[in-house]
Amino acid sequence: MIRKTGFYIDGKWVTPAGAAELEVINPATEEPFAVISLGSAADVDTAVIAARAAFEEYRQTDSAFRRSLIEKLLEIMVRRQDEMGDIVSREMGAPITLARSSQAGSGPFHVDGFLKALSDFEYEKDFNGSGERIVREPIGVCGMITPWNWPVNQMTLKVVPALAVGCTCILKPSEISPLSAMLFAEMIDEAGFPKGTFNLINGEGPVVGEAMSRHPDIDMMSFTGSTRAGTAVTKAAADTVKRVSLELGGKSPNIVFNDVDLSETITRGVKSCFNNTGQSCNAPTRMLVQREIYDNAVEIAAEAASHIEVGDPAKEGNHIGPLVSEMQFNKVQGLIQTAIDEGARLVAGGPGRPAGMNRGYFVRPTIFADVSNDMTIAREEVFGPVLSIIPFDEEDDAVAIANDTPYGLAAYVQSADQERARRVARQLRAGMVMINGAQRPAGSPFGGYKQSGNGREGGTWGLEEFLEVKSISGY
Repeated sequence: MIRKTGFYIDGKWVTPAGAAELEVINPATEEPFAVISLGSAADVDTAVIAARAAFEEYRQTDSAFRRSLIEKLLEIMVRRQDEMGDIVSREMGAPITLARSSQAGSGPFHVDGFLKALSDFEYEKDFNGSGERIVREPIGVCGMITPWNWPVNQMTLKVVPALAVGCTCILKPSEISPLSAMLFAEMIDEAGFPKGTFNLINGEGPVVGEAMSRHPDIDMMSFTGSTRAGTAVTKAAADTVKRVSLELGGKSPNIVFNDVDLSETITRGVKSCFNNTGQSCNAPTRMLVQREIYDNAVEIAAEAASHIEVGDPAKEGNHIGPLVSEMQFNKVQGLIQTAIDEGARLVAGGPGRPAGMNRGYFVRPTIFADVSNDMTIAREEVFGPVLSIIPFDEEDDAVAIANDTPYGLAAYVQSADQERARRVARQLRAGMVMINGAQRPAGSPFGGYKQSGNGREGGTWGLEEFLEVKSISGY
């Protein structure tokens, strides 16, 4: 049993104020493999004091000095990438191949994007020759709450830009997947960041997250997670009028027109939806298919799902692993049953574990056809390997269905007619649109519309999130 009961505060590992502990569960075995401490408001106070003291000096450091620290951190992250992947696999169930490449690899990927953005980033400039100086300054002490589904990805997108522009920070990772954050703290320490610039506290959202959001000496909250929890952070932060940046849920449409290579497009859409066991906020979980190709598309999707292997995350390969927790398993099972009860046609998977599995939070890759956009399965974020297929008639119909959601994180358009794809992409109310399988480059802005949040992470946009704008007239 791994014991990681300390918090990283003011440049060292310290004993928490309280004695509460929590077991970390391996979702593949349902057995505990580690123990952490749960923090309190008193721990938050200690971390804020350290971060506030460090900020006064750190904000005045040269940008080249901060960049050198980020470069050193990148070197360490690359060197220890497999180690990070191994711990992510154990704590949240990602198959080891995915955990080492995509999960742990997302950290260096985003750091590279930030370093490129920093190369020509302007902290100061004259305003149209008017004699006024526009200055961007670090916002201050930043509270950060990250989720369990892509832990390294989200830590990197928050901590690195904040430190790069001169902020100090306090990170509360998900208590479900905390060990990756503790390893990240070791990397920060090894890179030589000044004490107090980065602090880590484990704990539950309603306790530590609430205390951070309400704290008067935290200048900004950056949160990634469910829309419900993001709303709670926003309300708690309102009394101190701090900036709140949110990256929340999604119910992303994948619009498939009748002129595509159907087999390739549908198979790719199924695999993308099921990647990371469907536990991605930008997963294309609503497949909208033009009616004349709809029946064939459903058959292809069901066949593709039958080839998705579910297995032990410790085994290398392209299979999918378990869901992260018993709570998530029960939620997904409930939504699958609700879809059946509401009349969606089950064409692959269904309730229960895959055949031959009697332990672990494994679910069957599931596809529903004949879904209407008012069904629960089309409205709620499932966060599991569950795909809904919805028919549409014409282009305007597809856009209307796609936009008929409280979310607006990502959207996908598939068409051989590039002009049509571009036209549709511009009409979609989503922060990110991918056409014909295109991948997003490092440094691209990540974020959404509506109840998918506000603000953007990554590259130049991610740096700007942690900066105030000051105008100095008569400079």
